[in-house]
Amino acid sequence: MQPRKWLSEKRKDLGKTQEEIATAAGIKRPYYSQIELGSRSPSVGVAKRISKIIGCDWTLFFANNCSELEQKTNTA
Repeated sequence: MQPRKWLSEKRKDLGKTQEEIATAAGIKRPYYSQIELGSRSPSVGVAKRISKIIGCDWTLFFANNCSELEQKTNTA
């Protein structure tokens, strides 16, 4: 899988650390890091919690070959 650049960019735009997002989502930081790096996919529940925190559409976590433009549009 490819890194979720849109996710790390959105987190940084919010001024949050991986630890802060992970804690707010009820998961461990290493798991969140793996989600951001694209080495793991979150469950639907975790994707929805992270999306609510960072303000994006939770389905972006499961979109294959989703373009950066589409991701920026859906996270804006």
